[in-house]
Amino acid sequence: MVIWLEPEDPFPAVDQALDDDSDAPGLLAASQELTIARLLQAYRQGIFPWYSDGQPVLWWSPDPRMVLYPAEFAVSHTFRKTLRRVQRDPDWEIRVDASFTDVMRACALAPRHGQLGTWITREIINAYGGLHRMGLAHSVETWWRGERVGGLYGVALGRMFYGESMFAHRTDASKIALAALVAYAHSHGVEMIDCQQRTSHLASLGGREIPRREFIAHVQQSSALTPLAWRFDKAVLSRLAPPDGIPAQRSCSDDAP
Repeated sequence: MVIWLEPEDPFPAVDQALDDDSDAPGLLAASQELTIARLLQAYRQGIFPWYSDGQPVLWWSPDPRMVLYPAEFAVSHTFRKTLRRVQRDPDWEIRVDASFTDVMRACALAPRHGQLGTWITREIINAYGGLHRMGLAHSVETWWRGERVGGLYGVALGRMFYGESMFAHRTDASKIALAALVAYAHSHGVEMIDCQQRTSHLASLGGREIPRREFIAHVQQSSALTPLAWRFDKAVLSRLAPPDGIPAQRSCSDDAP
């Protein structure tokens, strides 16, 4: 039984989410409206919305939870070369919050394997746009020759970042944006990035699943810390891919020789 939330109802305890024996493991509750206040309550409790047009707002808290520890981000030899090239080439830029809503729209249009349509509805764009205006949601964007070619967006509370979606219109463009986010996060005490649900792509980059109770304990601690400034550029990539002859930070793992 999925709990229906009236506007003033609190979320149920996350251990009431449907389990793996159900058709929708991790589904916790449903509501009629998506509000900024409800979103903030959700993220602070390890819950996120995921639904399609024509459905009520569906709230999820899966167990286990997919996360990416910046210290475990996997950088292959080939991708490290790409990051070095991006740093050297003036045609490449990393911008933060230059066009948040456009990034969301690009994510909505990005094709997803096995999915028809998008969960990034107009209601989602409006709500997260509100969080962005409050300084609580951010985009990291990859630009090439003055054109936005990739990026990601998510919610930032304290020293916790909740990744939402990525897109790429050029090879590795979203991966470069993620690398910039990881490097910045690791340099500023962000120990975990929420990835919500497992994908093979995130697993290949070092993401892994952890128990929900462990995830929520971390969220409660880190989301109460002083928030970051959220201003950086492609120079942060030097943490993952320093110039030739200088070893990379030991905190970032290699997935290939």
